[in-house]
Amino acid sequence: MSKHNETGKLGEELARSFLVKNSYKILDVNWRYNHKEIDIVALKDEMLIFVEVKTRSTLAFELPQEAVTIKKQKNLVYAADAYIQEKEIDLPSRFDIVAVLALESPKIIEHIEDAFAPHELF
Repeated sequence: MSKHNETGKLGEELARSFLVKNSYKILDVNWRYNHKEIDIVALKDEMLIFVEVKTRSTLAFELPQEAVTIKKQKNLVYAADAYIQEKEIDLPSRFDIVAVLALESPKIIEHIEDAFAPHELF
């Protein structure tokens, strides 16, 4: 496995642990629809939460959350809509980002709740 794949896998594991410790129930991980992926689908307080995890081993280029571009946000919304329809879920939802900086020890995890609003993208 390449170094960036290992870093991404570590970040997703850290993000899941962080969310569980903060009372989120993990429903799905790496859920795919038409080549689009949702890293984590979680539930908390009767809210369906779609989580994009971004992990970096260095800050040389950008903060992890800055990598969640408008295109990536649109893809997440597209996949989330498919998820809601496929699972027949009738709950409010939001989109979060968990940014992980893996070069530090301990690792730095930032949870950005309600990171973007789908209606602002289209």
